[in-house]
Amino acid sequence: MMINVNGRKAYAYTGGKSFDPTLPCVVFIHGALHDHSVWTLLARWAAHHGRCVLAVDQPGHGRSEGPLLPDVEALADWTLALLDNVEVQEAALVGHSMGSLIALEAASRAPDRVNRLVMIGTAYPMKVYDTLFATARENPLKAIDMVNASSFSTTAAKPSYPGPGMWLHGSNQVLMRRMQALDSHHNLFTHDFTVCDRYANGKNAAVSVKCPVTFILGSRDQMTSPKAASDIAAALKARVITLSSGHSLMQEVPDEVLNAVRIALS
Repeated sequence: MMINVNGRKAYAYTGGKSFDPTLPCVVFIHGALHDHSVWTLLARWAAHHGRCVLAVDQPGHGRSEGPLLPDVEALADWTLALLDNVEVQEAALVGHSMGSLIALEAASRAPDRVNRLVMIGTAYPMKVYDTLFATARENPLKAIDMVNASSFSTTAAKPSYPGPGMWLHGSNQVLMRRMQALDSHHNLFTHDFTVCDRYANGKNAAVSVKCPVTFILGSRDQMTSPKAASDIAAALKARVITLSSGHSLMQEVPDEVLNAVRIALS
């Protein structure tokens, strides 16, 4: 589904169902160097269980036009503008990693429009090591491989989602490389990770959030450790669900994440 947001084309996957803004809405917000495809299972479940779904490609990612937006605050405003353009007054926001910060900021800016906030693989502050930035500037493909190696809790995940023979590490690497190659004039890796690293409004945002909040965390997450999420979870009075996984929870433990999201949205 293509949507006009601020004069630019934006893409949202609707879970295999036609978008109906009269149904309860769920917006899925991806993380750094990802797109809507990381939400396939969750988006399809929601769309086939009485909800309208927007699994968005953020500006400059996937099928959505640029330009890239500079920070979490601008991306939160863009998310709310997207809801305006599809005439949705209230929605649940589900975000992964960088997307979880965007969801938090959007929920704080429009607390009466967000009825559930689900933050997956999150932390605050979401700081990035200088060595990773340095590698990304010189050799972004090497930096992608570094992140990919740290995103899963095992080097040999059993065949699972979306089916037998799926190579989790390889598919994530290909997706990140595809996103990196979209715009030869910008280093998407450094952009997205800078967005995460610079976000400093989390504690202030938490004060304004009114809706129930759920964190879904990986106990073996090397990118955003559960310990780094404890303070912001407390500030949000969040229910915390911890799964045996690394950072790419939707790929590594898909059924468990689906069950946790079902609980969060109920």
